[in-house]
Amino acid sequence: MALLLATYALISGPALAADSTETKAKQIWQLLDYVAVDYGGAVANGTVLKASEYAEMQEFVATAERQLGELPSKTDKARLLQQATELRRAVANKADPAIVAQLAHALSSAVQKAYPFPVAPAAVPDLARGAQLFQAQCAACHGMQGHGDGPLATSLNPKPTALAEHLRARERSLFALHQIISNGVPGTAMQGFGSLSDEDRWALAFFVGTLPYVQSDKTAGAKLWQTNGQARQTVANLEALTQTSEHVLADKLDEPSAKALTAYLRANPSALDANKPKGTAIAKAKLGESVVALQNGDRATAAKLALSAYLDGFEPVEPALATRNRPLFEQIEAAMVSYRALVANGTAADVQAAHQRLHGLLDEADKVLAPSENDAVAAFIGALTILLREGLEALLVVVAMLAFLKKAERRDVAVYVHAGWMAALAAGGITWGVATYLVGVSGASRELTEGFSSLFAAVVLLGVGMWMHQKSVAGRWQIYLKEKLSSALNKRTAWFLFSLAFVAVYREVFETVLFYAALWTEGNGWPLLAGLSTGMALLALLAVLLLRTSARLPIGQFFAASSMLVAVLAVILAGKGIAGLQEAGLLHTSPIAIPRIDLLGIYPSWQTVLAQFVVLLTTVVAFTINLRSTRQRATRRS
Repeated sequence: MALLLATYALISGPALAADSTETKAKQIWQLLDYVAVDYGGAVANGTVLKASEYAEMQEFVATAERQLGELPSKTDKARLLQQATELRRAVANKADPAIVAQLAHALSSAVQKAYPFPVAPAAVPDLARGAQLFQAQCAACHGMQGHGDGPLATSLNPKPTALAEHLRARERSLFALHQIISNGVPGTAMQGFGSLSDEDRWALAFFVGTLPYVQSDKTAGAKLWQTNGQARQTVANLEALTQTSEHVLADKLDEPSAKALTAYLRANPSALDANKPKGTAIAKAKLGESVVALQNGDRATAAKLALSAYLDGFEPVEPALATRNRPLFEQIEAAMVSYRALVANGTAADVQAAHQRLHGLLDEADKVLAPSENDAVAAFIGALTILLREGLEALLVVVAMLAFLKKAERRDVAVYVHAGWMAALAAGGITWGVATYLVGVSGASRELTEGFSSLFAAVVLLGVGMWMHQKSVAGRWQIYLKEKLSSALNKRTAWFLFSLAFVAVYREVFETVLFYAALWTEGNGWPLLAGLSTGMALLALLAVLLLRTSARLPIGQFFAASSMLVAVLAVILAGKGIAGLQEAGLLHTSPIAIPRIDLLGIYPSWQTVLAQFVVLLTTVVAFTINLRSTRQRATRRS
């Protein structure tokens, strides 16, 4: 029990500490936002307007400063504490509200940057759900329209906030509303709604954020959004929308435009979907951010951004690019690997040069990915080549197992192999549905699945190949098969063959269906299906030819050929497995100047080459030992 508790403490301790830091940083942010918004109601022209509110402002800045000192030490912490001291002194000196608001907003932004926490919902909120929650949870105090005139308002002190009052609302962001809904307001009847899901709290925050605006504001905002490129760049995504108040937006645009745009986007956040980066824009943005992070001395963040540039930015467009210009695709992928290695260990100048080269390659990719009249042909060829390339390895593994069982006269066990590859195809169909209609399969998940399954298959095939070679040099095949092998193929072995068939096929199906799912979204349905059907027919024909050819081989030659084939596949899969884990960021990448050959699992990195060398060396040693043992037995008999 003590060991379990100690283990739990080791595992949960860092997570709890991180959660505590995030919670405290959010609390500091909320306190600072209160000061920025409400200080103007407590002080004007150096005079205290309301003593109780001014005392509250002093308490809030002092609490924020104290909690900031309790946060973990970081490079920027001393500067943050200095900003907090400056803000506290400004409040103590009854400084102008505009100055206090500026200081408070600057400090809250700096806290969020130094101690990051989520500031936007994971998905576009449901405002209809927010309206339902408002009527059920908030209308009794704040009123049906948010004017602070609910049936309970007269009994409350202080009175509920008039959420529909525009002058006050223009100072508050959606994230600030979310924090108020989550944590409540100390000293008031406003209690936190932490029992609601985060999704519901965001829906409620967005709905409350629409109350200060009328339909004419939203209509004007819709026209502005369609015609004003600067407006779309200013509020480019959901995170920018949740963090930007109307007041802050007015500094970037103008007062009428800020009001109209805020009204429209808060009521129609889904409009931001059309504003999402397309093509390789995400990759370019992440690469640029990584260069800035490295220049600021934060190599760890730069490395994360470089990996994100590949997984979140480039990998989604990989299928389309690979079908249209595979050499360019391979060139960019290799450049991404090299760039991540430079970010980890290179100089800022080298990283900058690599970034410029990558940016140029991504510009070329955008041109290749632009719509054209040849899209249908490219989709057909791409679908065909993807299936043939990915399916060939799996086909060879399955055919080798079936041919082996046919030679052993154990067709009853072959049923398990057939069940394995058919189950893998069914799982691939489910993966297609999930990736297309339910959730997106992340780049990291894809690479990890491919990497680990490739390594599993490589290890298994290496063992099978060594065993087959041992038997290929032993002689007396018919007797061995009848007396030894048939009894050895028990239920456990049969299920093992099922597992190998499933893993070998599913790792290829997994990648193939994700390629197809990505291409399917481009409206290339029929060409894709035609390419898929043609590829399946060609693979089926190849399977029949391989099975018939293997049936004609003498048993000794069959085992010798099969052992060599399986060993080669093990070497290939070892390289692909390590490459997959590198692309997921799980393993370090050390580039080497060799050509990339996907068909053989050869990639330009020391890690993949060494992995393949280890598998190859193990195979050679095992085969050599098998040959020597056979010669020694033959010598003793003679």
